[in-house]
Amino acid sequence: MLNKLDNKTYLNVKDHSVSGEEFQLIHNEELDLLETQPQPSEDKLGDYYESEDYISHTDAKRNLFEKVYHFIKSIALKRKLNLINSFGSEQKKLLDVGCGTGDFLKVAKDNQWTVSGIEPNNSAREIANTKSNNSVFGIDHLLKFESNSFDVITLWHVLEHLPKLESHIAIFESLLKPNGRLVIAVPNYKSYDASHYKNFWAAFDAPRHLWHFSQTSISRLVRTKNMDVIKTAPMIFDAYYVSLLSEKYKNGSMNPFKAFWIGWKSNRKAKQSGEYSSMIYIIKKS
Repeated sequence: MLNKLDNKTYLNVKDHSVSGEEFQLIHNEELDLLETQPQPSEDKLGDYYESEDYISHTDAKRNLFEKVYHFIKSIALKRKLNLINSFGSEQKKLLDVGCGTGDFLKVAKDNQWTVSGIEPNNSAREIANTKSNNSVFGIDHLLKFESNSFDVITLWHVLEHLPKLESHIAIFESLLKPNGRLVIAVPNYKSYDASHYKNFWAAFDAPRHLWHFSQTSISRLVRTKNMDVIKTAPMIFDAYYVSLLSEKYKNGSMNPFKAFWIGWKSNRKAKQSGEYSSMIYIIKKS
């Protein structure tokens, strides 16, 4: 279903944060998603994450932007915990894929969840293991977990980074218990802020983001693996965060007043359209 050559170019974009290279976003009509082309080989993909500004791999608070990021992150962590608690899981076994420095794992562990994490970045994984009793592993460990092991699997802005998209979704389905929940948070390329900033929209983040999702594409992808989207929820703060970075890429500075206006406008329009800057999908295994 992926990497068809007959699909059309949706947009040309640039890697604004690391390499300066240019990429194409190809529209996959069958799934209604965008594919970054050319995609780096898996052995080269890590090079595009080698930046001190890649904030999810550190706990740095070097400037106002990073301090604001971590403040908003603390609010988001509580909301994420409330979300997974709402599922009413009895054994409360959680797998967080792409767990970064492990803050969500720590919050869940402190609230009686049995936690495991997957994090490919070595330095981030070391930090995460200090917060989770060494329960965080490299990506290859996904295949070492037993089937039907987890009540909840979460991917917070991670699915767009995974090269083997359909294979990974099949693995997540196999690791979930019957009626388990898969929680996926991803940017939405059909949001207002995406259409406003176009090739400067920070959430395209090529080539680290290999895939760019709509609500339709998530539903179609998981349905092929015997799962269904049962609920969606917005990530309100993302419109402001993404707009700040988009202003920087477009105009050379974050321009917080303009970014706040675009973020507010995006969220206001999304109340009618349902197309928020980033969306959370709660997916149930059949």
